[in-house]
Amino acid sequence: MQLELLNEQGQATAKVDAPDTVFARDYNEALVHQVVVAFQANARQGTRAQKDREQVHHSTKKPFRQKGTGRARAGMTSSPLWRGGGRIFPNMPDENFSHKLNKKMYRAGMAAILSQLAREGRLAVVDSISVEAPKTKLLAAKFKAMGLDSVMVIADTVDDNLALASRNLANVLVVEPRYADPLSLVFYKKVLVTKAAVEQLKEMLA
Repeated sequence: MQLELLNEQGQATAKVDAPDTVFARDYNEALVHQVVVAFQANARQGTRAQKDREQVHHSTKKPFRQKGTGRARAGMTSSPLWRGGGRIFPNMPDENFSHKLNKKMYRAGMAAILSQLAREGRLAVVDSISVEAPKTKLLAAKFKAMGLDSVMVIADTVDDNLALASRNLANVLVVEPRYADPLSLVFYKKVLVTKAAVEQLKEMLA
């Protein structure tokens, strides 16, 4: 598989050989969907909580007498059948949302996404990405010159200047290969990979 090599103006100047095991795999929609959903589910936190009938604030007094009212018998107002009563199966903070995903499936899903991006022309290679100072405007100007408004950069190393310059750009994400995730690969319009990062992705996903 050959990928386009872009210059600083965003123009393709040459072709770069890339491993077929990572950048030329068949697209498996079901697998990609499972990988993306598992990534989102594993990032969820149990921050919601509801109360059961033991936890709600209520009186233990019997609301009305047992017989003669024509109403259904009731022992206390905490019943789930009553307004303001406890939930039968409440959501708890320690709820587990995680999905199990085998490592082999994750690697295959990531490779399928990268391969599809390459076929669609949304993935390209650059020699390197760097800025002289931790200035957001320097990195923004670099991407503007390349004609990119939504871009994910997978760099072999991310120094302090690059990390600080990119963190305040809403449509820019700069990560090392080990931190590349399937959701970001699908989300950003363009993915730039440095030459050294291509080899790292080969070791991780091949």
